[in-house]
Amino acid sequence: MTKKTSIEILDTLIGFDTTSSKSNLEMIRFIADYLKSYGISSELIFDDHENKANLLAVTGPENVSGIMLSGHSDVVPVAGQNWSTDPFQMTRKRDRLFGRGTCDMKGFIACVLAKIPDVVEADLKEPLYFAFSYDEETGCTGVHGLVDVVNNLKVKPRACIVGEPTSMKVVNSHKGIRHLLTKVYGHENHSSTDRGVNAISYAAKIVSFLDDIQEEMRHRPSAVEGFEPPYCTVHAGRISGGVAANITPNYCEIEWDYRPIPGTDEDEVYERYSNFIDDVIIPKMRETSDEYGDVKTDYLAKVPCLFPETGSDAETLVKHLAEQNSTHVVSYGTEAGIFHQKGGVPAVVCGPGSILQAHKADEYIDISELEACDRFLDRLLDVVKK
Repeated sequence: MTKKTSIEILDTLIGFDTTSSKSNLEMIRFIADYLKSYGISSELIFDDHENKANLLAVTGPENVSGIMLSGHSDVVPVAGQNWSTDPFQMTRKRDRLFGRGTCDMKGFIACVLAKIPDVVEADLKEPLYFAFSYDEETGCTGVHGLVDVVNNLKVKPRACIVGEPTSMKVVNSHKGIRHLLTKVYGHENHSSTDRGVNAISYAAKIVSFLDDIQEEMRHRPSAVEGFEPPYCTVHAGRISGGVAANITPNYCEIEWDYRPIPGTDEDEVYERYSNFIDDVIIPKMRETSDEYGDVKTDYLAKVPCLFPETGSDAETLVKHLAEQNSTHVVSYGTEAGIFHQKGGVPAVVCGPGSILQAHKADEYIDISELEACDRFLDRLLDVVKK
């Protein structure tokens, strides 16, 4: 089989429209077939509808700890964005490659796959794991099935490298994500009667309470230095409710999130919010009748923080591979926190491309970033060879 470059493989990967609302199976099966052509078998971990799948593959000696390379297959939507090129056809303009996912994060996956011919020819002293997930962009919801499989391995990897775009900087810590949907149930009536329970009014009180917590967080010292902003953000991003001005609204919903700092109580905001609902909002809604007024809240995503383990084996390894002495923190969440906290695998984030290009129209990656990642993986191969 003719060896392909990371650019050539990225061109193929961009052609798969793996927007999170769609299936990723075409891309995952391409990867599985590609690995199989080099003698590496894969396990597919499907979602409940068998419409999406994670992929886990391993090559090298058994019963030995190894290194995991991880990336997500899904991308964010392009709807409503003004692209100058076809987002699902990679376009080269000088030293940049344009297309949805070039940066976030098919570039890393392409570099990993391009290295497979060298991997299978090497005499490995420890295995390499390849872990590719679905639905990272919707709150890291898909990777949990993959982590469950990792938890059942006889010998777990000693480090996981999550290749999110960090400009090949070593990231050893990130904030968590709590994404919630609050549903406020009131009671409709003619607005002139003042006999209804106004769901919008109570939703506004809830948003005001969240704003008060945000203001408090702004003045708290950070448990980990380097975050921007250096505090937990609390943010109501969407509110919807009501039918007409003369009808007391019987329903309103608030979609909101908060981003806890590593080293803090990650559930504090939710617990304070829950107490406010139980102690203030519900009793006030039911002053006139126990029959009307309720608030329900669902987690849409729950991503743990990645806490820095300064001097750990995983951090030392990735700093060596990246040829860097310093580490960094990021405010966005990744699957690294899940691999670390749920899977028990120490994780570090390091990958090609800049997060500033992610999720935007005309997303791109500099070819120099792919080349830097190729060299990073060459050094990894030197580490795991006998």
